[in-house]
Amino acid sequence: MEFGPRALGARSIFGDPRCPAMQATMNLKIKFRESFRPFAPCVLQEYAADWFEMKPGQESPYMMLVAPLNQQHRIPESEALTQVRGRDLIQRVNVVRSTVPAITHVDYSARVHTIDRERNPRVHGLLTAFHALTGCPILINTSFNVRGEPIVCTPQDAYDCFQATEIDVLVLENSLLTKDKFATTDATVRQEYLSQFQLD
Repeated sequence: MEFGPRALGARSIFGDPRCPAMQATMNLKIKFRESFRPFAPCVLQEYAADWFEMKPGQESPYMMLVAPLNQQHRIPESEALTQVRGRDLIQRVNVVRSTVPAITHVDYSARVHTIDRERNPRVHGLLTAFHALTGCPILINTSFNVRGEPIVCTPQDAYDCFQATEIDVLVLENSLLTKDKFATTDATVRQEYLSQFQLD
């Protein structure tokens, strides 16, 4: 497992950054926190400078660097954004401002996590496959836990969190579990799990 303040791919929840609803969905139905909270991108190292204002070859393997999204991936300020400027932050974050809206904060910043084959071959393989399918070398990467809970540590922790949230798929090493086959039908199990934590 990772050591330090960030989930670096071994105990992570991944999502599609291109989906405009993904930020709110992951916040409200998985993390159980405020819908405006931003998510960090993990990006293939070789494409990081193409997407973020970083020098070619610059690394951020521990998700400690904040960098703005490059201009070519931004959507120009629209009438919709102008109408909500100065209003409620929740309204402002729901305005699509880039081609990867789920990881683009209101000021176009992102806490970047670069992925290379040497440090993290499994996540590199996942990102490479996603890039081949979509043309996007980025995924949302957030810690595998709900608000108030420590990051999962054991397979049982991961399974319990999977059952109590709306995570679609759980991968444990080489095993893949989907909600349609492994969903708990008893709603009380979910409520008991979530009641342990201070949720919003």
